[in-house]
Amino acid sequence: MPPTPSTADKTARIVSVGSGKGGVGKSVFVANLAAVLAGSGQRVILVDTDLESANLHTLLGLRPPPVSLADFVAQRESELVKLVFDTHIPNLSLIAGTNAHVELPQPGKIDRARLLRALRRLPADWVLLDLSAGARASVLDYFLTADDQILLLDAEPTAVESTYHFLRAAFYRHVKEALLTHAARDLIDVAMDRGNERGIRTPNELLKEISDLDPEEGERFRGALRRFHPRLVVNKVHSAEEIKLGFSVRGVCSKYFGIGVDYLGYVSRDSAVPQSVQQRKPVVLADPRCDASVYLGRIAEKLQTEGRGTATSESAIEGKKRGKSS
Repeated sequence: MPPTPSTADKTARIVSVGSGKGGVGKSVFVANLAAVLAGSGQRVILVDTDLESANLHTLLGLRPPPVSLADFVAQRESELVKLVFDTHIPNLSLIAGTNAHVELPQPGKIDRARLLRALRRLPADWVLLDLSAGARASVLDYFLTADDQILLLDAEPTAVESTYHFLRAAFYRHVKEALLTHAARDLIDVAMDRGNERGIRTPNELLKEISDLDPEEGERFRGALRRFHPRLVVNKVHSAEEIKLGFSVRGVCSKYFGIGVDYLGYVSRDSAVPQSVQQRKPVVLADPRCDASVYLGRIAEKLQTEGRGTATSESAIEGKKRGKSS
């Protein structure tokens, strides 16, 4: 697929969407967000990185494509652009995650870095990554490399708890890439064990330990802390209390962890959503006036009106220059 005139001279803006656990509606959210952006006339490519449970093609009413991201991972195809397939929705294309090798479901470290570079060169204005649920290393790499990092949750207690776990794991992985010395990076490993004997429980406590060890590394840590700004979306909301959940999580992250988290918005619980899934059509197209479609539109508008994020961190660039494996 050759680049279109509107996208040939610029890199795609990458948005990653993750969740601490499955079942919060992440893939449905991503598919609808992509449909809204495509409806505004921008070129959008959806990428299903969940090779173990790929389902974006089904949500979009497509048959499983003959080639997918799994072919890139298995090195059967080296050009990512050849895996892009048009959908029935104008301006929206898909790289599916079907046909993965069951014993090698995710790319290794080297292939992951190659894939992330290739994603930026895709002929699109937006590339949206639908991540696997949970906080495995491969998932965190996809999440952290994006320009905009969205974490989806709902009001279930297990989802909230998993969200804190995801944010903590993502933060430590992000910061570790910013540090240069083995001693400081080893402290990150210590802090990731919540029962560590040094009593490090929060990023602020870790910052003090690293600053005492090496003031320069402490400054690098502070820089990484400033650059870490994931965004929350609360899904399946049906009460005012659940709307407030995003603010509560943001407040906890700021007060107890020292982590800046933005509350991007929420999507209401709406019977039109499961109906649209049965129809294999995004709800923003099946029922554009329903409450869920309205709130999805607001989230997409906010993404479009705000500038490109800072998630392509200096620490990640420094890490590539040092030739380190993540």
